[in-house]
Amino acid sequence: MSDAQHETVGSPVIQVFALGGFQTNCMIVTDGDPEPGKACLIVDCGYEPEPMLEAIESQGLNPERVVLTHAHADHIAGLLELHRRVGPIPISMHQAEEDWLNDPMLNLSAALGLSVTAPQPTAFLSEGDQVAIDGVVFDIRETPGHSPGGISLIHADSNTAIVGDSLFNGSIGRTDFPGSSFETLSDSIRSKLYTLAPETTVYPGHGPTTTIGREMVTNPFVPAQ
Repeated sequence: MSDAQHETVGSPVIQVFALGGFQTNCMIVTDGDPEPGKACLIVDCGYEPEPMLEAIESQGLNPERVVLTHAHADHIAGLLELHRRVGPIPISMHQAEEDWLNDPMLNLSAALGLSVTAPQPTAFLSEGDQVAIDGVVFDIRETPGHSPGGISLIHADSNTAIVGDSLFNGSIGRTDFPGSSFETLSDSIRSKLYTLAPETTVYPGHGPTTTIGREMVTNPFVPAQ
């Protein structure tokens, strides 16, 4: 099973779990260190979610909401198990991918010979919305391109960005999927992410963390202009 990377960034504490064969970074976010009874936010829930579910249970956390950075199968495949284990937690996402939760063709699980479906969302997020967990408030930025409904969660006070599959350490999200666009993704990265403080820590959907400043200088796919 995957171990969590436990990182404290100002007020938010982000535990990252690389889940399943795709090693999808799924996250538990709390305001301060996790402790029994504390509320938490879950960002994405992929294949083989057991390590993350065990952490929720062993730490006695109270999941209040799931936010999906996008709805490809490797970011949603564990939602049914999450609901089975801890109850029907509200799910928020961008409306552009609402239908993907029940369509294996759209969420790309059919391409793997699988049929991933997930519970329906309870709320939609778009540019300028906010998501709060106790005293931590994330701003939502729309970052489409890898998928049409991609969003990022920004906590400017701690220079933290949870970006899904838009930007990686030394790379970017794939743009050869249906609904993907390299031009759209490049614009999202430059206008929504590279405008953050250079010291902002980037939590991507796969792989290790990076910083905005590093990617602006070294990213070979979308250098800063």
